[in-house]
Amino acid sequence: MTRRRARTRANLLQAAFRVFAAKGFGRVSIEEVCEAAGYSRGAFYSNFTTLDELFFALYRERADLIAGQVFGALAPDGPDLDVGAAVDRVTEVLLLDLDWLLVKTDFLVHAARDPAVAATLSEHRARLRGAIAGRLAGAHARTPLPAVLGDADGAAHAVVAAYDGVTVQLLLDRDVDGARAWLRQLLTALLTDGSGTAARTH
Repeated sequence: MTRRRARTRANLLQAAFRVFAAKGFGRVSIEEVCEAAGYSRGAFYSNFTTLDELFFALYRERADLIAGQVFGALAPDGPDLDVGAAVDRVTEVLLLDLDWLLVKTDFLVHAARDPAVAATLSEHRARLRGAIAGRLAGAHARTPLPAVLGDADGAAHAVVAAYDGVTVQLLLDRDVDGARAWLRQLLTALLTDGSGTAARTH
């Protein structure tokens, strides 16, 4: 891909993000995306074959950004993860953007009606959970995970579920600071003894 084409593709994705967030995926046309980006239909079709393909690309771009934020926040402790400190870092840096959540919700609804889309989404979520589980597996040296979660895989499922729940509430009340505080409380309760300090083994 040439530098110019890469720039065109990036601009189309950025414009599509704005339009999808404002109007919803099912209500947006290729012409509207092109107009928002300042390009012709030819520029669109030189990068994407359909609006669905663009939507997939946009979702992957943003989802990868969030995954990168989570991985980066989990990395500093090395092999022995300090869960309490990691929770603080994750909730501090995690993208809680209302426009992204609107687009993500559209994508979830789209996936619910299309098995191929659902498979792609499930694969991405499984990779994210796997990466989180891998880091949580190293937590036992400092903070044993609650037995009720089963193992690191179960804990990773709980982390993603907590994030999903908080973002749904955020869509309704639009309180980003409150969402960060609530997510921190949930993750602390899920992954430690709930006090914010390492649980002691007996």
